[in-house]
Amino acid sequence: MIGIDEVGRGAWAGPLLVVAARDTGQLPDGLMDSKMLTKLRRQSLHALIEVVCDIGEGWVSAEEIDTLGLTEAMRLAVRRALLDVEARADEEIIMDGHINYCDDTFVNVQAVIDADATYPIVSAASIYAKVIRDAVMTDFAKQFPEYGLERHVGYGTAQHRAALLTHGITPIHRKSYKPVRAYVSNQNESSGRP
Repeated sequence: MIGIDEVGRGAWAGPLLVVAARDTGQLPDGLMDSKMLTKLRRQSLHALIEVVCDIGEGWVSAEEIDTLGLTEAMRLAVRRALLDVEARADEEIIMDGHINYCDDTFVNVQAVIDADATYPIVSAASIYAKVIRDAVMTDFAKQFPEYGLERHVGYGTAQHRAALLTHGITPIHRKSYKPVRAYVSNQNESSGRP
């Protein structure tokens, strides 16, 4: 069985990551939705998941999200994750959420709301995805220290809004997202760009 979950869908900045985790029969105890775990516990479980699961990662950049739109970006990320884990067409796949983003190649797919809380393999995908994307956003924070990315990992917070107002957007911001578009317009106006 393969569990699929994403992280970063609603973020204003940074990539979207979909993880496909294959259960090899050795899942650790204590798996649950990554949002319910402390950072330390997520990191501890991530180290185990990395060893006992086959993992596929599907990354989509902010630029790809802006070009494709969120739905197609999700489809692309799922496709990349399933290719990376070398999923078979008939393999059972449980995806967190209410939409099946898999293409028709995969015939045994279920989209289950809150699957990350009820299927341990989806919890494993959730935990793995969160730890890896958070690390990427922490690296981006070194590049763009004034945004506080290491704290909000690209999501819309008061701190992020204030940084956008003061510093404008970066190349990792999703310019197609409504909350960010206002800052794109402001930046264009202040620069005199048409």
